[in-house]
Amino acid sequence: MPVDGSSPVLLDGEEWQSYFRDFRRSAFRLEVHQTYTMPAEAESLRSFLGGDSLPEGFNAAWHETIRGHITSGRTMTRAKIVRRPLTDYSRYLFEWCIPGNAAAGEDYRIVDLTGRPGSGLPDQDFWLFDDAVVVHLNYRADGTQINRELITDPDLDTYRLWRDLALKDAVPFGEYRS
Repeated sequence: MPVDGSSPVLLDGEEWQSYFRDFRRSAFRLEVHQTYTMPAEAESLRSFLGGDSLPEGFNAAWHETIRGHITSGRTMTRAKIVRRPLTDYSRYLFEWCIPGNAAAGEDYRIVDLTGRPGSGLPDQDFWLFDDAVVVHLNYRADGTQINRELITDPDLDTYRLWRDLALKDAVPFGEYRS
């Protein structure tokens, strides 16, 4: 939340989706939580934990979005922070979600901070669009999303530093061995 007393600029619906549709060059996500409790994923997470096979066409619409961006010359990069042992949610990401995103063209990287305190990275999830627009994704301790907040006057150098720091220690998803 803003410390200057101003109201936060919360993003939802079409306004939020426009950031994914309209970025010009790059979209970067720092993903710091080990568990996310997302209602849209509840059924597929239950299926994964129950031992079901990956459904055909899983996340197909998102994969089409990624492919469209990549085809038009835009990049999508994500740095996922993990700590071992992996949570059930992280195992779900690794087995069902990330492979399809990576196959579609997202540069998905893993930052393993197991036994590495003091990484210099924040505890805040965020998207950085075109190196110029920052959106915080705010979560409760259980991983439930509270909101998405446009940061109206971000210290871009700090967010770029965090991005670069995460990517420096990251390995491509396909090379990570948990």
